[in-house]
Amino acid sequence: MRPLNCLLERIRSAPACLVTVESTQGSVPRENGAWMALFEGSQPPLGTIGGGHLELQAMHEARARLADHLAGRPARPPLLRQALGPSLGQCCGGVVQLRFECVGAADAPALRQRLAPRLQPVALFGGGHVGHALARALAPLPFALHWIDSRDEVFPQQVDADTLCEHSDPVQAAVPGLAPQSMVLIMSFSHAEDLDIVAACLARQRQHGDLPFIGLIGSRTKWATFSHRLQARGFSDAELAHVTCPIGVSGITGKQPEVIAVAVAAQLLQQLDTH
Repeated sequence: MRPLNCLLERIRSAPACLVTVESTQGSVPRENGAWMALFEGSQPPLGTIGGGHLELQAMHEARARLADHLAGRPARPPLLRQALGPSLGQCCGGVVQLRFECVGAADAPALRQRLAPRLQPVALFGGGHVGHALARALAPLPFALHWIDSRDEVFPQQVDADTLCEHSDPVQAAVPGLAPQSMVLIMSFSHAEDLDIVAACLARQRQHGDLPFIGLIGSRTKWATFSHRLQARGFSDAELAHVTCPIGVSGITGKQPEVIAVAVAAQLLQQLDTH
């Protein structure tokens, strides 16, 4: 479960002190909008503002403010400036301004809107071992997963709140309904299905140009075979160049599903930085 979903669930029964990075100057551990939340007692925080002494000091401050809130004492000024120099023992050298606010159940709708991360849509075709490992790897990352297979019994009973599971037979029929700008990963149980999915993605790309990444699991030999078959279906070399096969960042050679999943997740994160 993502930290925000945990926060919204927990503040139903107990208030928290939310610490948000309001603004930054220079070199700092986290960006504007990064947050963590502290609850009463010794529970670890949800989220992070960057770790180190900055976070430790912020945790002490948040717990003190939450104690004041629970005791009905006046609230302190919401903003606190922290210079990441010798006083905090951090050599970043920048300045972070933190916002502290005590939040409860009534604040949940506004927090959901304010703190919800921007999620990149990813369409994953295939519910095999690698597909399951990849779904787990993507769950805490900034992706909204649309998971598709022609076999409806392959999906786990419980998935992340940002995961949509779809049974589609034929499986390529799901391609027209993908969210615009979806990154597509193709790893079905069948090479014939893989080929049909790639063809459907290229047809959509030809018409709309809205699939920034189409990745196909497999070897260079598999892609050479697919290329010939896709050319026979009328796709040009320029169109075929839009497909990445093999997938995963280079240099990771392990074949275990979890290893492949990490390599592919890293590749998707790289793609986020280029689009």
